[in-house]
Amino acid sequence: MSLIEQINSDFKQAMLNHDEVRKTTLNGLKSAIKYREVEKGAGSVLDDQEIEAVIAREVKSRNDAIEVYRQAGDNERADKEVAERDILMVYLPKQLTADELRVKVAEIIVNGGYEKQDFGRIMGQAKVEIGNAADGAAIAAMVREYFAQ
Repeated sequence: MSLIEQINSDFKQAMLNHDEVRKTTLNGLKSAIKYREVEKGAGSVLDDQEIEAVIAREVKSRNDAIEVYRQAGDNERADKEVAERDILMVYLPKQLTADELRVKVAEIIVNGGYEKQDFGRIMGQAKVEIGNAADGAAIAAMVREYFAQ
């Protein structure tokens, strides 16, 4: 089953179960996917990897909102964003732990023979190899950590 088929199936199930949070979150995700398809060009259909990129962007948006709401002391809104993020995370590949990411980033740097000034090239290669199994900010932090040693 493709990712969009799974999302559509889960959306229908959320409607049947009257799960408003899941229904609203998945409807917003479907809208974001459709927007990206339109942006890409008339008649375009996203493949699973492109859909994962849309989901990753939506998760990042939720993470940013969670941080802002927590800093403002608005825990109710933060909790809502956490619930939505957790629903979206189901559709992404298993996320690497900090230790797994640290090892993967070190492998990429060593195997590519990269230096500190190659930050952009390292990030590009990391996104290819790691994909959506880690957030870009986390990858960047690990690259910086590697060269800080």
